[in-house]
Amino acid sequence: MSNTKYSGVKVKRFSKGFVIAHAVNAISFFALYITALPMYTEWFDWLYPVLGGPEGARLLHRIFAIAFVTPTFIWLIMDPKGLLRWGKELVTWKKRDIQFFTEFVRELFGFKFKHVKQTFFNAGEKINSIIQIFTAILIIGSGFPMWFPALFPKVMVQWAYVAHNVGFGLAIAVVVGHIYLSVIHKNSRPGYTGVITGEVPAEWAKDHYTEWYEEEVKKGNFPDLDKNKNKKKGA
Repeated sequence: MSNTKYSGVKVKRFSKGFVIAHAVNAISFFALYITALPMYTEWFDWLYPVLGGPEGARLLHRIFAIAFVTPTFIWLIMDPKGLLRWGKELVTWKKRDIQFFTEFVRELFGFKFKHVKQTFFNAGEKINSIIQIFTAILIIGSGFPMWFPALFPKVMVQWAYVAHNVGFGLAIAVVVGHIYLSVIHKNSRPGYTGVITGEVPAEWAKDHYTEWYEEEVKKGNFPDLDKNKNKKKGA
């Protein structure tokens, strides 16, 4: 189990482009979910007055649907290198990525575990990203026939509703797990600041993304925590 003590030193993990893209993605996703609830079941009809009635809910849903498509473009414009690195890591899998999951399960349930060296994105984040890409394709792809039914065959529109529901169902499940690990779980919670300010505790980054951290140390971008620790011991 990790007993790392944090010195207060922060390192840059995410760019401003990623932080903004992540915020737009999160806000638009939850806004889409909330505006859709009264349209799916009468249990949430009490939301209609808040959303401006059925027409207001539909309008807001479409506005946030457009916003939901923009994060990738925001990231591409503001940080193309970061987006490219993300794409490369999603298709790069090594033995250590498989080993990660064994230790991750132990960590998740509070058992003793060891950190498996990971790069900028760990194996869990890669899986999370792949599932999010899949659900986004389902949600966005099915949204077009639902929004413009006159342009598509009737059967396609009917199946679009099914795909839309499946996409959002899977996405919600992934989001719940994502929130738990990023905000609640004690070992991963310190990294939550990364999507707010772009910075995370240096010790946490070194533990969870050792290979990436060591690469940044060699470049002179990050402090060498091991070297500093040895200096303190010798002082």
